[in-house]
Amino acid sequence: MSEPRIPLPGPQDMNAAQRAVFDKIVSGPRRTLVGPLRAALHNPSLADRWQALGQVLRYETCLPTVLNELAILVTARHWNSELEWTIHAGEARTAGLDMDIIEALRVGDLPAFTVEDQREVYEFSRQLLENGRIGDAAYQAVLARWGVLGVVELTALVGYYSMVAMTLNAHGIPLPDHIPSELNSTPDTRTSLPSAIPSAAAE
Repeated sequence: MSEPRIPLPGPQDMNAAQRAVFDKIVSGPRRTLVGPLRAALHNPSLADRWQALGQVLRYETCLPTVLNELAILVTARHWNSELEWTIHAGEARTAGLDMDIIEALRVGDLPAFTVEDQREVYEFSRQLLENGRIGDAAYQAVLARWGVLGVVELTALVGYYSMVAMTLNAHGIPLPDHIPSELNSTPDTRTSLPSAIPSAAAE
């Protein structure tokens, strides 16, 4: 396992402000301090606001958990974020996302979606990541199904987990020792996922 580029304080190394945020994090839905918050904790105010935003986007959106986790996996695959992918592949399996979809994303193939709302979230997320914007067809599909709240929350989710991936990649934050890597991809490259819109209708 590679070493992180910055020190990642454990509970015994934290000052009072850091420990207060740490205790808040581990007493909430996350239960453990894993990933980018280990870096953000160098600024306790940043870490506190970060974990609050993350809690809203991960646990409190109008989208079902399986769709949230699908969008996170598209983001992790785009940025080749090993820790983000591995943690959320497990969460996606728990939420009921088909194993074949997860594997197709992992290897950079177009998943064979059998559920339309999953195809719509995939394409919305993929376009936002690839282009920094979303074509009308992909946008309207999510808007029609989930309303204004859905498109606002999904956009924020992809943006938030891009920040997570960048933080993990920039600082070389490793997976916990007991969790094996699942993405196994070259960390300094990005993967372009194929469009779920037929080429004749591509925007």
